[in-house]
Formats: sequence, structure tokens, C-alpha cells
Amino acid sequence: MKLLILAAVLAVDAFAGALPELRAGAARLDITPREGSALPMSGYAGRKEGFKEIHDRLYARAIVVRAADVEVALVVADLIGFSNRLWERFAGRIAADSGIRLDHILLAGTHTHGGPALGNYPGEPQSPEQSAYLDELEGKLAAAVVEAKRNLRPARIGFGTGKASVNINRRAKMAAGDWWLGLNPDGPSDKTVAVVKFETHEGDAFAFLVNYAVHATVLGPRNMAISADLPGATSRLIEEQFGDRVVAVFTAGASGDQDPIYRVGTDFEQVGALGRILGEEVLRVAREIRTSPYGRLGAVQRVVSCPGKRSPDGPRRRTDGRYEFVDADPVDIRLSLLMLHHVAFAGVSGEVLTRIGEKLKAASPFSRTIMVTHANGASGYLPDDEAYDQVSYEIVTARVKRGCAEQAIVDNLVAMMEEF
Repeated sequence: MKLLILAAVLAVDAFAGALPELRAGAARLDITPREGSALPMSGYAGRKEGFKEIHDRLYARAIVVRAADVEVALVVADLIGFSNRLWERFAGRIAADSGIRLDHILLAGTHTHGGPALGNYPGEPQSPEQSAYLDELEGKLAAAVVEAKRNLRPARIGFGTGKASVNINRRAKMAAGDWWLGLNPDGPSDKTVAVVKFETHEGDAFAFLVNYAVHATVLGPRNMAISADLPGATSRLIEEQFGDRVVAVFTAGASGDQDPIYRVGTDFEQVGALGRILGEEVLRVAREIRTSPYGRLGAVQRVVSCPGKRSPDGPRRRTDGRYEFVDADPVDIRLSLLMLHHVAFAGVSGEVLTRIGEKLKAASPFSRTIMVTHANGASGYLPDDEAYDQVSYEIVTARVKRGCAEQAIVDNLVAMMEEF
């Protein structure tokens, strides 16, 4: 028996020795627009005026990981997301300044609807104030990654999951019999809280990567104050628990049809309450995570295209359910895979509905799979095929026809994972 145990220990040591040691670094930079700049706010079409005040700060948070000669970077900003043009501009700057390959960078937004509108979508006007903010933002996103790279140190990394009932399916049947934005407790909803922990060899945590499927819309369209909403409240609670010695990066999972259980208000107490629920679950999970100093890294990107459609009436609800769609330009979807040893970060450039996220995890060759949405571009809503049976807001505004996005996302990401 002793010989068997010794052999097992030696086998584990030999396997670990075959893997490169991991180094990781993290950074956080303030990207809040200047007080008085009166930038318009993002996420709701009805808000035409500029923001009135700053309730809480917005940040860009970055984690860089190196193993042997491979480096990957994940940078997430408290913003609604990045158009394809902005992704090309900002990711290109990050790659140039940091020396990290473009296809090894995952740039995402938390999808807060409490941030400034970036004004860089086709046909969307851009004010001089927005142009100035974008110039500043470009430099800060790159600086966050450069600082995270500068902070590289020998690291141990581990993965864990928990549960939190903070989200709810929002595709709901209305009194008129149609489907629109509401609360649907019977609809699909993934409650998984995924956590990746980064710590020193001495066991001191210095970064967390958190993933949860929820829209950052607790505050709703009447809010006129800059706020990172629920993702920001979650990150702040975690960071404050460590005296700001850690960086807590929040990423959105497959949340295209997932709203917070408290929603469409202007009550920051609700934001804090949900942030506490999520943050405390992250901390509980983190205490149980076992970490390793060894691992392999890899990254690959792929662009797939789906036939396009649009609604001539725009995103207007029809209580009779009689919607008309016409053909439109094809829609490109950028898929970005970051492999951190046994954890697969599957980035998708859009608002993915929850069934696609669930199907990816079921089909993935890696049991530890995290879908990161609003990543490396913006392709709009990406519904699963079944969702088109109930025409809701997400279906009306989606730019992809039925029968493409679900299979394209799942099949291609799985194929990309099988390269590792």
C-alpha cells in the first residue's frame, strides 16, 4: 500500500513538473467620465440627456497570465460593451502597448446600463465630449493591461462554483397573450456563480474572476447617475473584504434573457443588496478552492457568420404577435477562446440567451467552462432556436435569423476547445 501511495505521489509530481509554472498579475484603473462632461447614457433609447451625477466609480479591471512563453489577457470594463469598431481600435492598442498577441486578448464589458454611451455604432452620432472620452478610455484600457503585466508574479490558480438566485428569465407572457419583457420564474435560468481564484504561493489572494448570467439593469431607464450597477457592487464588496488588495473582475455569462430579480428602479439599496448576495457567495466559494501553480495556456479566435434579419418597425411591441421581418446583412459573431489549463473561457461577441450557454457547457470537453459575453465586439442578441417560438423583445431586436447562432456558437467553440 505504501508503495502504491508513493507511486501515485511521484506520478502527480511528474505530471506537474511537465507543465510550466504560472505567473499572473492584475490591475484596476478608474475610467469614470469627468464630472460635468454630460455624456449621454447607454442602454436605454429614451435617455437623451447627459448623466446628472456620479453615484459610483467605473473601472477597467485586467488580469494577465503567463505560462512559459504564452501570455493571455482578460480586461473587463464597467461599460455596456464595445462595438466591433471599438474592439478593433482598443484591442489593437492593448496588443501594441502590452506586447500580448491580439488573439490572446479578451476585451469585454460588464453590460452596465449606468455607464456613458460610447457613440461608435453605425449611424450613431458622436459628440466632441464622447470622442475625448474614447481617446482617454483607449489609453486607460491599454494601461490596465500593461500594469497587470508589470505585476506578474508566481501564482496559484483554482476554480470553483456556487449558486445564487439573483437572476430570473425575463421573456414572459403578457396579459394580451404575447411575449415581452417581464419576469418568468418558469423560464430557463442558470444560477451558477463561477469563480477563478488567483493567489500567491504564500496563499494570499490577489485577484478573482467572477462569472454570472445577469443583465446589469437593476437601476432601469429612469436612472441618470453613473453607476457600475450590480457587477460593480459585487466587485466592490469582494475588493473591500481584502482592503482593496485584490482585483475582482466580473464577467457576464449567457444573460441575454436574464434580468436581476430586483429591476427597473432607481434604488441603489437594491443594487447593494444583490451585490452582497453575489459577492458573499463568491467569497464562500473562494474559501474552498484548491489552487495549483502549474498549467498550460492557449488562445484562439474564430469569426462565424449568420444570415441577417431586421424588423421594419424597430423594437416595437405588437400585442397581436404579428411581427414582420425582412432580410438584412449577414451578422458576424466573433468567438474567442482562452484556455487556462483546465478552465475554458468562451468569449462571444453578443448577448447570448441562456439555453445556448447551458448547451455549450453540456457539450464542452472541459467540465470547467465559462461563457463570457459582450466580448471582443457586439453582434446583438443571439437567441437559441427554440426561443424564436415566442417572439419577444430579444427576438425582435436580434439581427440573426433562426437556425444559425445556436449551432454556430456551440459547435465552433467546442471545435476550438478540441484543439487543446
